[in-house]
Amino acid sequence: MAPGQEPSKTQPAGLQAGGEIYASMITKARSLLPRLRERAARTEELRHLPAETEKDLHEAGLFRMLQPARIGGAELDYVALVDCAELLGQADASVAWNLANLASHHWMLGMFERRAQDLVWGRNPDTLIASSFIFPAGRATRVKGGYQLHGSWPFSSGVASCEWNMLASVVYSDDDADGIEYRIFLLPSGDYKVLDTWNVAGLRGTGSCDVEVRDAFVADHMTVAVGNLSGGPTPGSAVNPNPLYTLPVFSLFPYVLSGVALGNAQACLDDYTEVARHRISTYNRAKLSDFQSTQIKIAEASAKIDAARLIMRSACLDAMEAARRGHIPDMATKTRYRRDGSFSVNLCTDAVSMLFAASGARGLFTSGVLQRQFRDAHAINSHLAFNFDAAGTNYGRVALGLPSENLTL
Repeated sequence: MAPGQEPSKTQPAGLQAGGEIYASMITKARSLLPRLRERAARTEELRHLPAETEKDLHEAGLFRMLQPARIGGAELDYVALVDCAELLGQADASVAWNLANLASHHWMLGMFERRAQDLVWGRNPDTLIASSFIFPAGRATRVKGGYQLHGSWPFSSGVASCEWNMLASVVYSDDDADGIEYRIFLLPSGDYKVLDTWNVAGLRGTGSCDVEVRDAFVADHMTVAVGNLSGGPTPGSAVNPNPLYTLPVFSLFPYVLSGVALGNAQACLDDYTEVARHRISTYNRAKLSDFQSTQIKIAEASAKIDAARLIMRSACLDAMEAARRGHIPDMATKTRYRRDGSFSVNLCTDAVSMLFAASGARGLFTSGVLQRQFRDAHAINSHLAFNFDAAGTNYGRVALGLPSENLTL
């Protein structure tokens, strides 16, 4: 299929939510939960995923859930990111975070030119690709055959295990009339330096270290303009005709990671409910399950989590269906995706915070999981994609007829 041609509007049922291949992937993810829970404390101590955890994720094929089928990937619908991250997040948010992050980069690589795909996957289709999509952190200039890239990027999750990195940068021109461009650069590990900076309170096991690039040359075909990822056929559509690879990347960016918050919150609710069933008050020996306040908190937390799940999945399913029709969402829809992505994660954070407060002093013990769930919830919520002030402001601007301030949409 030539670039610019409409993508295929059909997809084998097994790849879609509810299909056999999708169901098999969910089953594999679920089977990992007990061992991931057992390793959670050690994952925090290491500040990155244990080697055996990465091995488990590879063997289950989870990293390749959105990778093109022509490479041997599962090529599942986009909603699989939310669903698999939710499951793994019920065991360990750090594992879910890295899984969703790294799996999404196979999806994004499917939108690059074929030469970039062949270079990366031709060497190893299981290779892992890190990222940092903080555009102002880099400075790129146009040179013959490509770009010269320089910068220092934070929050490159799982980078120590990766052979490649997608780094976002602003491209500057000597001619002010050209303005600036947002572009993503794909670099091998030899072209950047990893700085061990990840000493944090939440998501400790993600190894989200800084990376530094000093004047690296990046060939044209190893880059993609953000404007080519805003919906519709991409440079990779010539070899990957599935509508999955025509989705608007940065409009849907919150849903790469929102499932992590969902799973973490669901685990917190499940744990709280189980304890409340059997716990006796320290002060008056009354059963916590008999307290109306306990019952109300369970109801409120579960409503927020269920609402968040509906919002997240609906956005992904709607976007996928629109892509199958060859429809490119307008700016109002794109800002709604961003609004709903941040709002749904905020609901999950509120639920965890409420349950943590309701648990009293029990939640303070480092031997328990509640304190980790609380720390992870707020670490997730600190991601810019989940800042409702930013997403809400931009949605409101567009709703009022003003231009979007988010240059990636």
